[in-house]
Amino acid sequence: MSNFEINNINDFSVSERFQRYVQIDTQSDASSPTCPSTEKQKNLGRLLVEELLALGVADAAMDDNGYIYATIPSNTDKKVPTICFCSHMDTSPDSSGKDVKPLVHRNYQGQDLVLPDDNNIIIKYAEHPDLANQIGNNIITASGKTLLGADDKAGIAEIMDATRLFMQHPEIKHGDIKILFTPDEEIGRGVDKADLKRLAADFAYTMDGEKAGTIEDETFSADGAILTIHGVSVHPGFAKGKMQSAIKIASAVVAALPQDRLSPESTNKKDGFVHPTNISGTVEKAEIHFIIRDHKTANLEKHEAELESIAKNIIEQYPNCSYTFEVKEQYRNMKEILDQFPQIMEIGIEAITRTGMQAERRSIRGGTDGSRLSFMGLPCPNIFAGGHAFHGKQEWVSEQDMQKAVLTILHVAALWEEK
Repeated sequence: MSNFEINNINDFSVSERFQRYVQIDTQSDASSPTCPSTEKQKNLGRLLVEELLALGVADAAMDDNGYIYATIPSNTDKKVPTICFCSHMDTSPDSSGKDVKPLVHRNYQGQDLVLPDDNNIIIKYAEHPDLANQIGNNIITASGKTLLGADDKAGIAEIMDATRLFMQHPEIKHGDIKILFTPDEEIGRGVDKADLKRLAADFAYTMDGEKAGTIEDETFSADGAILTIHGVSVHPGFAKGKMQSAIKIASAVVAALPQDRLSPESTNKKDGFVHPTNISGTVEKAEIHFIIRDHKTANLEKHEAELESIAKNIIEQYPNCSYTFEVKEQYRNMKEILDQFPQIMEIGIEAITRTGMQAERRSIRGGTDGSRLSFMGLPCPNIFAGGHAFHGKQEWVSEQDMQKAVLTILHVAALWEEK
């Protein structure tokens, strides 16, 4: 099937699929030790397997950990690398994903969108720059009580609709295509138990980006740190000159962090940051959890050294107190791997261009499953899924952008066969 013919496809099911998927609550839970972290993620997983089997994808299956694997068999005589398309099923713990009511605002004309179940939740044209590109399109939102779930059920719906089109249009020539749907991406455990031997792919693309036309090959490098402060607990009635409260010391450490740099509130683009995400404890012992981020991996140690120096200078003022500072690697910038395989990005960019969009190569101020997959041996950039304002009640996506993502998937697979 030619470039022209792929772009002539207009029988999309991506919007209908998306609206069904978001009504299934798949919120993950970082406090749970299980995989998946919430059993309800498997409710969506079972539906996806049923739909894949109904489409003729014979090996579609979900394992005990909630990962879905499937194969669209090659229909070419050429020897083509096996590519994978990947999205995650869970939604963020930051906002409720229960009883999502998707609403379609047809023929959008630039107005502010007031969500009916809470009139205080307004998606304002002036605050969402990409709405300027959506005039005449159909915008999907939640109703004001929940997030929408475009992150990343838009990606799932796009892969599912592309699968339907691959199965219905054998004239689109491609090699083996693997599908991977993961749990728990939002809590940083999305590929913890992914079986890459079972997947058996050479290269992959996550469908988990934002603005239509974008493809991302660079993420933060990320560490987590825990500062544990050991104070001195004394009965408060007899504490003068004796008590050294770990809670107050921890508060002083947080207050001493840089305000005009090295914080999420003061940085953008390629700037790194140190961010306290949780503080808990008692007079005797307190913990602060931090995330440390930078696009340059080497800068993480500098940020961590500065953080520990701030903590040490404060804790030294309390001679009977002590501390420990523990750092753990979380993920690394996938660009370090992807630069070794330039064809992956070249094909991704050309696929986007063939849909008629202008491709935009971007870096992410965050991470994706692709970050870790790349370092696990499966190089994996991130293609747009079309969602915006993730993790909150103002989240939205347009039908037309999701359709462009479906076409992009078709072109990616066709280009690998063509090249």
